[in-house]
Amino acid sequence: MFKKVAAKEKIVGWYSTGPKIKPIDIQINHLFRDWGQGAAKDPVFVIIDVNIKQDQLPSEAYVAVEEVSSEAATSEWTFKHLSSEIGAFEAEEIGVEHLLRDIKDTTISTLTQDVESKVSSLRSLLSHIEQMAAYLRKVNTGELPINHTIVYQMQDIFNLLPNTNTADLAKAFAVQTNDMMVVVYLSALIRSVIALHNLVNNRLENRAREVKADEAEAARKEKKEKDKQEKMEKTDGPDAVATKTEGS
Repeated sequence: MFKKVAAKEKIVGWYSTGPKIKPIDIQINHLFRDWGQGAAKDPVFVIIDVNIKQDQLPSEAYVAVEEVSSEAATSEWTFKHLSSEIGAFEAEEIGVEHLLRDIKDTTISTLTQDVESKVSSLRSLLSHIEQMAAYLRKVNTGELPINHTIVYQMQDIFNLLPNTNTADLAKAFAVQTNDMMVVVYLSALIRSVIALHNLVNNRLENRAREVKADEAEAARKEKKEKDKQEKMEKTDGPDAVATKTEGS
């Protein structure tokens, strides 16, 4: 089934969620080595870290090598680290981007998602620019040979950049920035007015509760005095109450 569905694909290794190399991994690697029959003669072992870490690739690649110990005159297999990078075809990148746009976290607002996506894009742009700068420095110092294809692509990138020194573009940026700042300013004013309005309403509600509490306390005291007087009338009778009233 695999050969029919993915006839053009070739198995180059296997992966594990690790997060570190385990003793059993070398045995599993030998199984892939025996099973590959030339397709995966030296299978690549990749550890995928499922915990998200910023500014760090979530994978580490290794290949099994046989090391001979000069002291014991024996050999053993161990893993050797390989430099790796993660890439995708253009169609895959577009599909993943659309998929990530459709996945929304209900606990996070749309504005927060937009800000996070823009920050992530800026970080990716900065990393690519740093890679380009590092490559040009190595070419300038003679560490790497010049590759005209890469240089032409860099030149195309810089040619596509807008000229920010024109007056029209600077005015457009200023107008857009002012419009955004006006919206932020009005939003801050509206939030302040709403907060003051809620504070005034809260003070009025607290004052109304205090008035109701005082009225209830007064009514409770009046009822207590009335009940006390009625109890005295029932105990002594109306004549004794009248005599006590005259004597007092």
